[in-house]
Amino acid sequence: MKSSWRTGVTPAGRAGVKSGELRVPTAIAVTSADMALPAQDERTMHAVVLDGLDTKPLDQALTELHTLTEQYGYLVVVCSQATPEPVVRRLYTLRSLLESDRMALFRPDLPPLGIAVLARQLRQLASCDLSPGVLASSGRLLTHYIHAGAVVGSVAKLDRVPVGLKAHARSWVPGSQFAVLAHPDPQLVKVAPGVTLKGPEFSTWLLVAKGQLQSDWAAGLGTRWGVHGLREVPLPAESAAWWGTGRLVEFCGYLADLSVLYQLVTSVRQTSCHWCGLDVIGDRCVFCSATSPPAHEPAAPRALEPGRRRTPA
Repeated sequence: MKSSWRTGVTPAGRAGVKSGELRVPTAIAVTSADMALPAQDERTMHAVVLDGLDTKPLDQALTELHTLTEQYGYLVVVCSQATPEPVVRRLYTLRSLLESDRMALFRPDLPPLGIAVLARQLRQLASCDLSPGVLASSGRLLTHYIHAGAVVGSVAKLDRVPVGLKAHARSWVPGSQFAVLAHPDPQLVKVAPGVTLKGPEFSTWLLVAKGQLQSDWAAGLGTRWGVHGLREVPLPAESAAWWGTGRLVEFCGYLADLSVLYQLVTSVRQTSCHWCGLDVIGDRCVFCSATSPPAHEPAAPRALEPGRRRTPA
């Protein structure tokens, strides 16, 4: 059965010749079309969009997902903590029915726009000579370099970032706006002239997605952070649920240069997963979820028994 999910394999993307054969890039999937950001460069792989996952008959979804894993070899699904629960349950059900460690589910603690940025970074790296295990586990590394936040009109329902009682009280004042950095280090400030958020200590691009809030503060953040440039995209549908309000402007500072991303990933020591054998970076395999075994510690030397002397060698 031919898959109805949208894919984007192009001949140019089949990079990396190994043993005389063309390597099919590992597929990077998202659960909705608004999480598939436009390609950053000509090498960026298209996302596999698993839309309507929870509404299709189970057997149809299983057949289509099996086709994808056979076509690509490995599939990494990147989704946010705000992805609807029926979609998440269906993903785990399908993975269980496939009885395959070639499908990874990756749900980092990033806002939806940050998730979309991370998925695109993985799509960029998918065109390189990285093994599936290294590519999938690099997502945990790259999250440390993503600065994701939003300008919101209310923090009354924001439960993913620490919010003080004073901020809750101020959010009831008409016209109040708050700037929130959710990752990597949570920050919350009341929007006012001269007020800013602590940004990255390295040069980034800034992505802005406008919701129902009228505010230019996020765009001005690009100047204060000294970014290379600013781009605008539509607001992901999951953002309102994640931030607790639809009155927001979401923003994300990120690394866009493929050579920088590749250098970051390849500079980390690689190990082999002791369970499935894939090369990975870090202490957890995204495909089989196995963690690195604890390092073997030599037994402590025995103390001499009272009344006995050590015999010289």
